[in-house]
Amino acid sequence: MRTAPTILHLDMDAFFASAEQASKPSLRGKAVVVGGLGPRGVVATASYEARVFGVHSAMPMGQARRLAPNAAYLTPRFMFYRAISEQVMGLLRALSPLVEPLSLDEAFVDLEAGGAAWDEESARLAGAKLRADIRAVTGLTGSVGLAATKMLAKIASEQAKPDGLVLIEPGTERALLGPMSVRILPGVGPATGDHLRRAGITTVEEIVEAGEDEVVRLLGKAHGHGLYAMALARDERPVVAERDTKSVSVEDTYDVDIHDRVRVRLEVQRLADRCVRRLREAGLSGRTIVLKVRRYDFSTLTRSETLRGPTDDVAVVREAAARLLEAVDTTGGVRLLGVGVSGLADYTQEDLFAQAAGEPEAAEEEAVAEAPVVEEGRGAERQWRPGHDVRHAEYGHGWVQGSGLGRVTVRFETPDSGPGRVRTFRTGDPDLEPVDPLPLVSGGPTRPGRESEQASGAKAERGLGLELEG
Repeated sequence: MRTAPTILHLDMDAFFASAEQASKPSLRGKAVVVGGLGPRGVVATASYEARVFGVHSAMPMGQARRLAPNAAYLTPRFMFYRAISEQVMGLLRALSPLVEPLSLDEAFVDLEAGGAAWDEESARLAGAKLRADIRAVTGLTGSVGLAATKMLAKIASEQAKPDGLVLIEPGTERALLGPMSVRILPGVGPATGDHLRRAGITTVEEIVEAGEDEVVRLLGKAHGHGLYAMALARDERPVVAERDTKSVSVEDTYDVDIHDRVRVRLEVQRLADRCVRRLREAGLSGRTIVLKVRRYDFSTLTRSETLRGPTDDVAVVREAAARLLEAVDTTGGVRLLGVGVSGLADYTQEDLFAQAAGEPEAAEEEAVAEAPVVEEGRGAERQWRPGHDVRHAEYGHGWVQGSGLGRVTVRFETPDSGPGRVRTFRTGDPDLEPVDPLPLVSGGPTRPGRESEQASGAKAERGLGLELEG
């Protein structure tokens, strides 16, 4: 283990919600909840003001509304969050070549590998400068943990929240960990925690007191040895700059169970097409096609088929997913569908016949995928997603507060303005149009992304939180 706290863990504070508050002056200091707004939606993240009421990530949205009925509920803008994340990751990579992103808002950094820190003082200075740079570039705050191991650096960043820095001095690790719950250790989830509790072990120090043999007896050889080592503050895991992607998948949860078999087939085709687009964007192909079906009774079935070689052809993936669906009974109704590809490779073994058959359909689907944020609904009524950006020919830039009954309510404000005025329009008003988000800091970069925002927003709207964060 290192003798200096040169591993840094950064965790942005309530990232999605904080980005929305920074973008919308009228929401600053108020409860904000981001996630899927449908009946089966889940919370992606909640602002600290909303957490006071007990709202947290992965909570059903209906429960969140009961706990915090006056909060602002917004659909995610994932491309906006990714653009900010790239700014933050750029600052981390300026510190070291060894940056291990865990999600859009979280990463480990090996400061020693980049020469940014070599002892306690230099590590603290590097962490403080990073926090200042993040605020200057994005207008947001992040919490930093510094320690000699990844496990301890992550624990430190949790203690630093929100908007703080905690450094764990080498030699103090055991005293710090001892009184903490066993759930603080990596790999100890609810099931393992309950198993240890039934054996009379609730704190990290009690794991040490029980002894390695007893922990191995309780949890098995592999898990027991690893957990005991971590209880002693031993963690030899290095910061890894690149992680191999094991699979690419997409899934949707539906507000109302789907009973029509034809509709189920169409949904599987659509998911297959989206999955292939993600494959191609990542420059990957895969051999194994996976279908996931969650039925009306919450039972979840997965079926897979392995091809002769890797593919990124939409027709091949569609056909394989359709074959897998034929083996699944959906009579009682379907609440979730998913299509994935695993066995990934960075090359494709073309199936020329399937490719030729699939080209027209693929092109047609791409055109559908590139529809703007405004959707055509029943009777040509347009739908506007809460939280998304719009511009009015007379009133300028704003964001959607809500819509319904043929009306859309917009608050007109920008990141640099004060709280703006609210106005209501017909959903089909020709002077109102969707636009890209404005940068949070004047002169800062933003990324156009209405098409991708629509795809991500649709998934969240149907109740699937694509990214859950703390």
